[in-house]
Amino acid sequence: MLWSDPPEDPPEELREAQAMLRRAGLVLAVGMVVLFLILGLH
Repeated sequence: MLWSDPPEDPPEELREAQAMLRRAGLVLAVGMVVLFLILGLH
């Protein structure tokens, strides 16, 4: 670890983007499960 290295914590935009990606992945996973249930019932 050099004194010139940037701090370890990611910038705010990166954290927001990661949270948004996590939410999008969760919505996608739930949507796939619902879709498979609907297809399975028909």
